[in-house]
Amino acid sequence: MVALEVKDLHKSFGKNHVLKGVDFTLDEGQVLAVIGSSGSGKTTLLRCINFLETADRGQVIVNGETVFDAQSTKKEGAKEKREKQKKIGLVFQSFNLFPQYTVLENVTLAPKLHAKERPDYRQNKKQILNEIDAMALDILAEVGLSDKTEAYPCELSGGQQQRVSIARALALQPSILFFDEPTSALDPELTGEILRVIKGLATKKRTMVIVTHEMKFAHDVADKILFMDKGVIAEAGTPDELFGENASERLRAFIGQFDR
Repeated sequence: MVALEVKDLHKSFGKNHVLKGVDFTLDEGQVLAVIGSSGSGKTTLLRCINFLETADRGQVIVNGETVFDAQSTKKEGAKEKREKQKKIGLVFQSFNLFPQYTVLENVTLAPKLHAKERPDYRQNKKQILNEIDAMALDILAEVGLSDKTEAYPCELSGGQQQRVSIARALALQPSILFFDEPTSALDPELTGEILRVIKGLATKKRTMVIVTHEMKFAHDVADKILFMDKGVIAEAGTPDELFGENASERLRAFIGQFDR
């Protein structure tokens, strides 16, 4: 089953045409790595898919449902847009945790806010909130933070804070989880910590899109790789295809900047 389909996505900032007709599909349970030089359009692509930027043209389809269409999405109400946004989770480069809340509170905040829109919320409030807490504890165990539920962000390492960010995204039970260079703010030791967590998610067949500069990680974890260059997908294929002998000279030059 196709989990994500992006059709003819365009985005400009003034005269700067950042995305120039991006098309790709991703099947359910697959991991897609997006690589490319700074300024190639990787982050803008993720931001458009996640509604943080509004594309000028194109469509985004999740599990067969059109969640963005440049021709009609602007007419939607706020509630309808929130429902569509819940299908997509995003882990940022920076952790963006709320410093005044504990780890558990950071993870449960959004699900509890969304729960208030349920028609049975008033009648079953206590049960619903307890279920959200239980779900969050399971997710925190999955990312190795069972012992940090009552800690505050300032008491955590950078790697632990990023794991909380991953847990927070998972708590909304998205169809697809996106990572925007999740290790860019971490030192090498903590980078390995986060990559292990993401590898663990991949083994459970979570559908994921990862923008990364970690070439070995992309090669080892991704089912498909997109190489973006100057706002377009210059090459796409399996890791063996893109890292193999038949890669273009431009792609080989890019990969050559990194240790594999």
